[in-house]
Amino acid sequence: MAFFDSEIVQDEARRLFSDYQQLMQLGSDYGKFDRAGKKLYIDRMEELMDRYRVFMKRFELSEDFQAKLTVEQLRTQLGQFGLTPEAMFEQMQQTLERMKRELDQTA
Repeated sequence: MAFFDSEIVQDEARRLFSDYQQLMQLGSDYGKFDRAGKKLYIDRMEELMDRYRVFMKRFELSEDFQAKLTVEQLRTQLGQFGLTPEAMFEQMQQTLERMKRELDQTA
């Protein structure tokens, strides 16, 4: 079975995309959140990042041609901005850590 034919892969891709869109919409009001809301938002972003890392690792480990092509396309696109997937995840993590520190300073 091809990688993208898997119902598990398709379902997780849909859920990741939907969850990401919802968090981005919520994030536009991040400055209006109270402390508990900001903490919850950060926690949800960390959970989403963890799920995305696992999802991407599946692509990387797959022997499927389409999965390998997708990884290479992502690397090429990120490379245009001087990034690798690993650097992208690291920057996202650093941003969340900064948000946590800022939140702790308001305690």
